[in-house]
Amino acid sequence: MKLLWSFLFSSCLCLGTLGNGRSEKPEVVKIGSIFSFDSVIGKVAKIAIEEAVKDVNSNPDILVGTRLQVSMQNSNCSGFMGMVEALRFMEKDIVGIIGPQCSVVAHMISHMANELRVPLLSFAVTDPVMSPLQFPYFIRTTQSDLYQMDAIASIVDLYGWKEVIAVFVDDDYGRNGVAALNDKLASRRLRITYKAGLHPDNAVNKSEIMNILIKIMLLQPRIIVIHVYSELGFAVFKEAKYLGMMGNGYVWIATDWLSTTLDSSSPLPSERLESIQGALVLRPHTPDSNLKREFFSRWRKIPDAPLALNTYGLYAYDSVMLLASALDKYFKHGGKISFSNDSMLDALGKSGSLNLEAMTVFDGGEALLKDILETHMVGLTGQLQFNTDRSRIRPAYDIINVAGTGVRQIGYWSNHSGLSVVPPESLTQPNMSASPKLRHVIWPGEAFQKPRGWAFSNNGKELKIGVPRRVSYKEFVSQIRGTENMFKGFCIDVFTAAANLLPYAVPVKFVPYGNGKENPSYTHMVEMITSGNFDGVVGDVAIVTNRTKIVDFTQPYAASGLVVVAPFKKLNSGAWAFLRPFNRLMWAVTACCFLFVGIVVWILEHRINDEFRGPPKRQCVTILWFSFSTMFFAHRENTVSTLGRLVLIIWLFVVLIINSSYTASLTSILTVQQLSSPIKGIDSLREMDDRIGYQVGSFAERYLRDELNISESRLVPLGSPEAYAKALKDGPKKGGVAAIVDERPYVELFLSSNCAYRIVGQEFTKSGWGFAFPRDSPLAIDLSTAILELAENGDLQRIHDKWLMKNACTLENAELESDRLHLKSFWGLFLICGVACVLALFLYFVQIIRQLYNGKPSEEEEDAIGRENHDSSSLRSTRLQRFLSLMDEKEDVSKAGSKKRKIDGSVNDHSVSRHSRRLESFNSVNPLD
Repeated sequence: MKLLWSFLFSSCLCLGTLGNGRSEKPEVVKIGSIFSFDSVIGKVAKIAIEEAVKDVNSNPDILVGTRLQVSMQNSNCSGFMGMVEALRFMEKDIVGIIGPQCSVVAHMISHMANELRVPLLSFAVTDPVMSPLQFPYFIRTTQSDLYQMDAIASIVDLYGWKEVIAVFVDDDYGRNGVAALNDKLASRRLRITYKAGLHPDNAVNKSEIMNILIKIMLLQPRIIVIHVYSELGFAVFKEAKYLGMMGNGYVWIATDWLSTTLDSSSPLPSERLESIQGALVLRPHTPDSNLKREFFSRWRKIPDAPLALNTYGLYAYDSVMLLASALDKYFKHGGKISFSNDSMLDALGKSGSLNLEAMTVFDGGEALLKDILETHMVGLTGQLQFNTDRSRIRPAYDIINVAGTGVRQIGYWSNHSGLSVVPPESLTQPNMSASPKLRHVIWPGEAFQKPRGWAFSNNGKELKIGVPRRVSYKEFVSQIRGTENMFKGFCIDVFTAAANLLPYAVPVKFVPYGNGKENPSYTHMVEMITSGNFDGVVGDVAIVTNRTKIVDFTQPYAASGLVVVAPFKKLNSGAWAFLRPFNRLMWAVTACCFLFVGIVVWILEHRINDEFRGPPKRQCVTILWFSFSTMFFAHRENTVSTLGRLVLIIWLFVVLIINSSYTASLTSILTVQQLSSPIKGIDSLREMDDRIGYQVGSFAERYLRDELNISESRLVPLGSPEAYAKALKDGPKKGGVAAIVDERPYVELFLSSNCAYRIVGQEFTKSGWGFAFPRDSPLAIDLSTAILELAENGDLQRIHDKWLMKNACTLENAELESDRLHLKSFWGLFLICGVACVLALFLYFVQIIRQLYNGKPSEEEEDAIGRENHDSSSLRSTRLQRFLSLMDEKEDVSKAGSKKRKIDGSVNDHSVSRHSRRLESFNSVNPLD
């Protein structure tokens, strides 16, 4: 009944106002504020809102002629109480609400605000789930936890930690904040290992906190993010200190609940301050300004201020100023304060006793919401402006470190510049400099060195380490007879030595894998890490692509790679050993080059050098003799022409290289014992159809089948060195194999006792052996560092010599037959020589052609030219005869102009008669007389 009378009174008031003048602004505008009066944020926000209302009402530039009136209600962070108090507001013709403070209340009353079109300006709800699509009348004037969790993920990533533990209050605020943290960590390939939810009741349950912290102590990660309310948070820190979790090795990162308490209640009681030493804390960043400093000074003068001013007090003040500025704009745009009844609420009110018809819809709510979002102002918290998703632009956080009797600021984070020691408002782009992104931190336990971020607890469970139960090559890893979880071998010693170098104890339990009758599948063993059956795998595990996709490996402690092992036979030198340095093509090309160079030199020297003239038989002998005598630099003919000398010099250089290579190769053949195999490497093995052996459990099978496309019918699994030797000895014709493909460490061990076989070709894959652990395991990183230390101090080599140093075969100095010298090794020399010869011939023929055209034409040419219808073929034949005659003529180099006289004399001799000309023409075609 009371609600009904209230509704009638308000209706009359509204009708009276409308009747007096619809265009006039109201004398009073009512706004509401709902928050928790007894909380740290609420105590400060109450005074900040009152101060803001005073400033609005005293400001001549805002809401001129209209007074702002605020009504406050206590929600006590209860969803039910918040709804009840919000319903009371809706009976008072409220045009906007400052608040709520808590996520639970915000979720409840935002639905009502949507229906009644009343904007909510929340100065403290950081829940990232409050979407403008679902709650269009909810406006967040503070910063979303989405950005706060991004800042925490950046800190975790900066220090190289991989896993964190989240302690949170189990309500909308805590769950949604941790969900945002999980997303931000996942984007950096980090993760939350364990989530510990605490009951949101105000009464702190000490036993519940203790049980959760004990569970956390048994986990490996030591990075703990705590996202709770203040009283609950201090209770957690108190119990953590009691359990020794505030000492060396731990990292505590608290969200802004702690910075709010530190700002408002400083100095804290000594007990509380001692319990949070070394913690990292985030605080919403507000730029320094004169306006902010003046308000802080003013705050200290308020007599009834119970607490110091905190960041959320600034946000509450700015929320009131924002709403007032938007209302001022709303009135200037012709907006009016009017309300109307909701037909649905009227129907519900008439059908029941809830008196819902007393609630009215704000007619100008949508226009006021638009004015709020479009208002840009500079407040105590800096630039107050919203982006498209209704979040404040450029959110930023201070990062502080609790140390001693207070806090110290170590840096900043913002969504546009990342981590930095410089205030974000002074940065316009991401901080990519090499300077430190955060200042020095004093960690829990007064440690100055960055914590590792994880550890093995003395109370923690042992790591289940899978170890292959090998049946061959037991020097690498083997189970000690009569034991179940004890192993020995090269791989085990390397792991033990590396683990001993770690600055913490690693409790491990070796778990055998395999049936003991054949070598197990290493790929399946590695896959058991992803299924949680093993915490790691130690053994001769090759680091290959398909395995690195599912697990992390340590630094390789042994080099490995696939090689081909095949039988060989000894080669005797024999009577024809001198032909073996060159292959057939090399011999043929070399012989052709000798003849080609001899012919070129003869052409260049024939006209001017008497040693290259004479009867045809003599000149042919001269060409052959000159060509092959250059092989021994024993040619007796002298070259006279410049072009001939150029060709000869280049050719002699080529001959020098060929002679040297031939001599070196022949010496090796005659002095070093040669071994021969029909298989030259993996390429020749692929081209054959013979069977190929591989070790059971090795990745060689998959590589040969999938990568090299070798038919599975050709692959033969072999389980021991004895099986290797037998299969190679029998050969493919007797049911054996032509060759074996295996990793080099196994092959070297096999060859140390089997001297009838050798590695052929080159190692055709490059890999190594490492220890496998789950993805992003910090143990893999620490063991990698330890393995490098073993390699540097020589312990790794000593372990290798202990297990794998065997007596070598007596044929260790023997070599498989090396490839003969091929043309590809000398084609560059032959190309240079060929180019020189062709160039010399070209210049020579240019000289001859110039002489041909500069000389006086013969009578026969003149007659042919003089004919009206001359025969062109006859003219070409005559010029060819003259060209050949010039090439055969003896050129007297001692007389100038001899060329021209010889041409003229030749022309006169041809002018006797037609019969004589034909005879001379015949003689010129056969010039070698």
